Parts: sequence; C-alpha cells; structure tokens
Amino acid sequence: MRKKYQKITSLGVLFFVSANVYAQTGDTIKVKTVDEVKITVGSRNKSRVATDTPVPVDVINIGSQSVLSPQMDLNQILNYAAPSFTSNSTTVADGTDHVDPAQLRGLGPDQVLVLLNGKRRHTSSLVNINGSPGRGSVGTDLNAIPAFAIERLEVLRDGASAQYGSDAIAGVINVIMKKNTNNLTAAITAGGFNSKGANDHRGGWDGGKYQLDLNYGTKLGTTGFLNFTASFLNRGATGRAGTATGDIFNAYNAIEQRALENGVDINALFGNINETQNKQQIVGYIHQYAQAVSYFNAAQQAAIQGASTIQDVKDANGNVTQRGLQSILNFDVTNQELTYRGLERNDFNMRVGQSKLGSGQFFVNSEFDISPSVRGYAFGGLSYRQGNAAGFYRRPNQSRTPTSLYPNGFLPEIASDVIDLSLAAGFKGKVGKISYDISNTFGQNTFDYTIKNTANTSMLGSKKSEFRAGGLGFLQNTINADFDTKFDWLKGFNVAFGGEVRLERYKIESGEEASWALYDINGNIQTPGTLASLKPTDFMGATRPGGAQVFPGFRPENALKKGRSSVAAYLDTELDVTDRWLLSAALRYENYSDFGSTFNYKVATRYKLTHNINIRAAHSTGFRAPSLQQIYFNATATQFVGGTAFEVGTFSNDSNVAQILGIPQLKQEESKSFSVGFTAKIPQANLTFTVDGYYIKIKNRVVLTDQFSRPAGTFPAGSPENNLQQGFDRANANAATFFANAIDTQTKGVEGVISHRFKASEKVSLNTDLAVTVSKTNRVGDIHGSDILINAGQVNRYYSETSRVYLEEAVPRFKASLNNSLEFNNFSILLRNVYFGKVTDPNTTDVNGDGVVDSSIINGQVVPTEHPVWAAKIITDLSVGYKFTKELRVTIGANNLLDIYPDKNYGPRTIKTSPGGPVNSIDLSNQDQFIYSRNVSQFGMNGRFLFVRLNLSF
Repeated sequence: MRKKYQKITSLGVLFFVSANVYAQTGDTIKVKTVDEVKITVGSRNKSRVATDTPVPVDVINIGSQSVLSPQMDLNQILNYAAPSFTSNSTTVADGTDHVDPAQLRGLGPDQVLVLLNGKRRHTSSLVNINGSPGRGSVGTDLNAIPAFAIERLEVLRDGASAQYGSDAIAGVINVIMKKNTNNLTAAITAGGFNSKGANDHRGGWDGGKYQLDLNYGTKLGTTGFLNFTASFLNRGATGRAGTATGDIFNAYNAIEQRALENGVDINALFGNINETQNKQQIVGYIHQYAQAVSYFNAAQQAAIQGASTIQDVKDANGNVTQRGLQSILNFDVTNQELTYRGLERNDFNMRVGQSKLGSGQFFVNSEFDISPSVRGYAFGGLSYRQGNAAGFYRRPNQSRTPTSLYPNGFLPEIASDVIDLSLAAGFKGKVGKISYDISNTFGQNTFDYTIKNTANTSMLGSKKSEFRAGGLGFLQNTINADFDTKFDWLKGFNVAFGGEVRLERYKIESGEEASWALYDINGNIQTPGTLASLKPTDFMGATRPGGAQVFPGFRPENALKKGRSSVAAYLDTELDVTDRWLLSAALRYENYSDFGSTFNYKVATRYKLTHNINIRAAHSTGFRAPSLQQIYFNATATQFVGGTAFEVGTFSNDSNVAQILGIPQLKQEESKSFSVGFTAKIPQANLTFTVDGYYIKIKNRVVLTDQFSRPAGTFPAGSPENNLQQGFDRANANAATFFANAIDTQTKGVEGVISHRFKASEKVSLNTDLAVTVSKTNRVGDIHGSDILINAGQVNRYYSETSRVYLEEAVPRFKASLNNSLEFNNFSILLRNVYFGKVTDPNTTDVNGDGVVDSSIINGQVVPTEHPVWAAKIITDLSVGYKFTKELRVTIGANNLLDIYPDKNYGPRTIKTSPGGPVNSIDLSNQDQFIYSRNVSQFGMNGRFLFVRLNLSF
C-alpha cells in the first residue's frame, strides 16, 4: 500500500488549497435559521424544510460552530453539538486509537449511514475488535472529512433504510460541502491541554494541537462554482498515567547491565538457557559482575558466588538439593537499580491518553453547466493521517523484553498510515417534468501498520526494532440513478424513484515475515516438530514469544481479497393531502451477491394542528448488510501443543473453523422502528420546541464473540464437551473468536430540543439551545448460538457480560447540552454546558469494598457482575471572539474550562473467591497506569484544553 502514497499525493495536488473548521460566509457567522434551510435528507421533496418533515432532522451550521467552538474535528463537534451523537477517542486500543467510533441514538457505529452531498460515503477498512464502545463494528471515519470544508450537517434521527439502503437503522448524517465563491478564508488554531493531570499528573501543558485551515471558492461560468479546502493538523500526545508500580528489575537485570557496561553481553551466550554449551562461561560472568552490584548484601553475594549451576539441582523426588542462579537471582531490586541507572518509575509509564497524529486533507466541491439544461458536478477529497500510539510497557524483568537491545525495557509503538480517497461525479437536469441525477461515487480507505520501538524476541541477537505489520483496505463504488417529479394531485404529490449498483472490495495484506514469525534459536520458523531445546528462552527459562511486540503482523494465511456487489431499486413518495396533512411512503428492494435480498418500507405522516404546532409519526423496517470486514476479517496465530499446531485468534465467518463449530454465514440485521413526536413554535417569544420518542428493534444483530475454547480434560464419548473437543481438533484450533448474528436488541428513547432566538438590535443577539436525549438499549430473547457450543456450556461467550456492558451501558444514556451564543457589537461569546450521563465499565472488581466481586446466574453459569459505574459530569466550554476588522477575527477559549475528569479507576483490590478459598488481586489501574478507565469514557480523560484561533477572510 505504501507504493500508492506518491500517486495519491499527486492526486491531492489537484485538489489544491483550502481548509478548517469553519469558514464564514462573507464576514459574518450569522446563518439562516433552521426554518429557512431546505434539507436534502429525510425527504426527496426539494422544497421541504427541516421543521416541516414527518421525521426529526437536525440542521447544524458547522460554519458558526467552528468559529467559536473549541472542538477541532467533526466527530467532537458533533459530540458536543448533538446530544444523540456520541464519539470519544480511545487509548491503548491499537488501530482504534486513530479512528474514533461514532454512534447515533446509542446504536452501533455501523448502524448510521453517512452521506456526502447526498451520496453514500464509504466506511473505514478498520474493524473495531478491541475493548471500546462499538466493539465489533465498522463505522464511517467522519474525521477524514475536514470540518472547514463543510457548510452544514443534516442529521436525520429516524430509520431510513427504505430510502437510502443499508446501515440507516439509527439514522442518516448528510454532510453538505461549502459552495461559496470569491472568498478566501483561513483559520489558524493553536492550543493544548493545560491541566492538573497533564504530563502524567505533574501538571503543565501537553497534547499541543496546531491546525491550519484554508478555503477558497471561485466561479465556474456564470452559475457554477469551484470550492477548495485544505486542512493540516499536528497533534501531540498527552500523558495521563500515574506512577508505575510493581517490580521492574530483578537481580539478573542488575548483573547483565554491569556486564554490558563492560562490553559483555551475557544474553548473547545462549539461545535456550537450558541447553546452552556456554553454561560455565555464563556462570563465570555472573560471578564476576555480581561483585559490581554494590547494593547486594553479604548473604546475596555469598549465594551468588556459591552457585555453580544455572538451574536448580533436584533429587529423584524433585526436591531442590542445590539452588541455581535462576532462583537465586529472581528477587526484586527495582528501587536500588533505578537509583543506579538514574531513572524514575515514571520512566516506565505507558503512554495513556491522546495519541500522536499528523494529517493533511484536500477536498474540492464543484458544480458547472454542461449545457443550458444539464448541470454537472464533482466533489471528493484526499485525507492522509499518520498516527502513533503505544501499547503496554515491556519491563526488563519480562521474557518478552530482549535486554541486550533494550536494557531498560521498551514502550512499543503502533504507527498507522491511514489514507482515505473519495471522488464523486455526475450530472443532473430535467426532461419534461422529471428531474434526474446520474452519479458515480468512489471511495477507498487503507490502513497500514508499522510497529516501531519494538522487537521480535525470538530473533536472537537482532537489532531490528521496526516491522511492517501489513494492512487493511476497503473500496466502494456506487452508481446511482435518481429521478423525481411532482403531480398536481390534492395539494401536491412528489414521486421519487431510482436505482443503485454498488461494488465493494476488502483486503488484508500480510506483514513482513519477521513481524509475525516465531523463530527457533537457529533462525528457522518453528514448526510442530521443533524441539524444546531449540526454542528461545530468557535467562530465567521462560520461552520467548514471536512476532513484533504489541501487534504481531498479519500472516500470509490471513491475507485475502474479497468482494461483493449489490443492486437496489426504490420508490419514495410524499403527498400533501391538505394544507395541514402530509403523508409519505417509501419502498426499497435490494439484492446482495453474498447473502440474498431484502425488502423494506417506510410510512410517515405529519399533521399541522395549528400554523405553529405539528405532530408527526413514522414506522419503518430497515436492514444492515454485514460488512465485508465483519465477514472476512481474521487475525490468527499458531500455538504448538503436544507437537501439534493449533490456530488461535479471530477467524473469518466463512472459515472451516466457523463451519465445524456451527457458526452460520452472516446475514443482514433487520430492524423495525417506530417514532412519534411534535414540533411547536411560539413566534412572539421566538421559541421552538421539538420532542420525539422512538423505539427500534433489531433482529440478528452482528456481534464479535468472546473467545470459545477447547475444553480441557477428558470427557466421556458423546458428551457435549467431548463433541466440542473433537470439533476443535478437526479444525486444528483450540481457541476461536467469530462475528455472529448472535442477539436481538431493542432501543427506546426520547429526544427534545428547545431553541430561543433573541435579537435586541442589529448588534446584539442571543441564541440559546437546550437539547436532551434519553435512551436505553438491551438484549431481548435468547442468544442465537450453535448447539455444539451451547451444549458444552459456552453460550455466554457468544454475548458475554463484557459485551453486554459495551452495548447497553458504555455510552451515556442521558445526555444534555445547553448552548448560549451571544453577539454584542464586535464580540462573540459561546458558553456551553454539556451533561454526560453515567456509564458502566465492562470490567469487574470489588466496588463496594466487601472483599467479594458480586456475581449473577446468567444462562445457568455464575458470572461476575459487579462493575464500576462512572458518575455523570458537566463539561463547560467558553469562547470569546472579537472582530478587529472585516478581515480578522480572534477567538480565545476553553473546552472543559473547569478541568473536569472522569471518576478515578479502581486500583488493587484483594478478592476472596469463596469462603476459605484462595485470595486473588484485581487491579483495574494496571499498576497505576490507567488512572481513569481506558475502556469507557463519556468525554475523554485529557482535562482542560485552551486555544487561540485566528479567522481570516479576504
């Protein structure tokens, strides 16, 4: 994929210049009210406005938002501006650190359809398989679109599969690009986190963000336009870890360091410590350099000098008769060795918080006359992002750390190269009374991994620290033919119809061999026949793992290229029965080459009780085709057990393992939704109200299961456990995760918006918006599982308690925002408070302090269910802008002005597993690294962000 960069960059030059989060039209941030905006989503009647639709449509003016808003990317702008929308950055979650999952109405990231200028937008190639909300889903990467290129967003909060096809179960987000001409606008934003938690809670500044946005439009002919946008971002990492606790160095680490300082690499003398021919030389060096460790006491030195073997010597009964150096040196010397090496515990912290990111984006939007009656258009763009996130720190006393290369351990990094390319072109016009729009929309997303500052510990003596780990790619091409016309029947009858052909391609590219291979001491890839004596170990005898640490690359067995096609036809009608009563209905038939066909419908109505009060209702069926990523993604490794190779990991839905274990082919999710609401205006008070309630039931929802495993032990022939053992053996696997249509869910909620517009004079105005959303999602009915797995007692791994929390409670179910925007002479002020409701952490621990993790009986099994609940918080944004001249506006402000953080995570807890039973310890903070939960977060964990922005207009 790297070879494509230069070609794609060359294409980007064609898109040229322009940029960021809000261009002003002319010299004002004032825009049309929602009442005046003719929407393009939710209704194919081109004269319909947002408040006149039978379903809720929010119109968000990005231009006015981004001049004052502290948020700089589209996901976060929506997260604060639209309560029904949720998106948060993750930390230590592999590729998901660089692509933020986004959700609408609490449903999955892949259950909302994204359009760009009314055309279907492609999804990301990345499937979210890590521990974060939206696990198992594939969403659209909204941050690949620069906010500065956007005029407005239209958010349809209602099921619309019958109108727009797959994915539109929760609703549709239509991104409308800018069209302005004869105006060059720019925004220069600089900011960072000035917070008590910055720099691993030492305070100060970190996570600097610097963004340049440019936008320019020019006329094409007399009525056409050509609008360019460019956006460039450099984002630094934040540190929100505590201070690393636990053991870091053992006595052997101290001795090997003294040897290294004198040019002796003890680790180079062995590949497998148990079989090396250099044992006496190793013992001699340890005797020699142990004397250089000044803090060893007399007894420790005597034990070391008196040892003549590496391993313990045992008698015929297994009793130790003479201690070897492995057991003698296996004691903690962390504090003393930190002092000797001039290090602190903070030097071993993980990088917890915002990941590093650099990006460049070029977008263009255009319309032009092809002939007096035919109008052409083209739009699209290129987005390139380079991210860098880190994993868990590899400490020197661990077998996964080659201390010859990294004497102090290492923090492995996942570097990502994400390229997003899109181009749509078409023509539209009118033949008689029928309007037409013919278009082709192409989109492609690639995600390449490079693992840096890492090692493959089975590569003995290697200094290689960077590995190409492979990548993912998704391509989509959509051809649309859309027609609409109006009839003078009753008060007006609008008929739209058309068809769609869509092609999709998905691929996984393997990484270089060293990124995934497990080698023996001779540099050969291990096989089932590899002798134990040939397997690399550390000094303590622990086997060295293979593959690049933190992210082993995709193997050749994982590589694939898959595709499918679909065709669709639709009919969408609107009838104004009277001046007060509107009826709409839509039908859509769609056929996919891989799973078959689906038929969906929608009916909706709106009735004007008075000129200022409308009531509305809708019912629809919907669907979501399983993504190619969910069907074919696989990431597996080989384990050798008893001389036999077994596969473990995530297997594709069409794999032999899936078939043997009874996992059926993925099919479409199907939904039924109902909504009812009203809109009201009080013109004398400049007040508007909207309230909508909804209910959505989804059948055969796709989830990523937990890991099924081969039962351990011996079971009678014909028993469920024995049958499952045989199934795993036939599949040559012993642990497997799949995507499966495992559950049915229901979602219900209420959304309300109150808006007030006050204008004291031409120079003084105040706009206030209060928006509230309340929702609840839960599973209904039984888990859809295969008999062989359910009968063997593994039903809860289809949809585990962790998965339940991610689906039902990991995002705020209550969210509210109060926005106040004041303009006073040349001043502009934004004051916003957002209430993020409580969320539940998927982990379990002793929350109530009684020494026990509470459990429940779920499907006949005892399952821990005592989860931390992170309390609701209010986040305050404040920005003040001043217009110095017609060309220059300066804004300063803050996100999270009061430096609010989520509730702190739970540290070590001593747990009684049963009365009189063993005692375990649970530490959700992972040795004080995750001060705040890394699995869920309402608003992030970075604290107060301060910024200054210059808006220029010429």
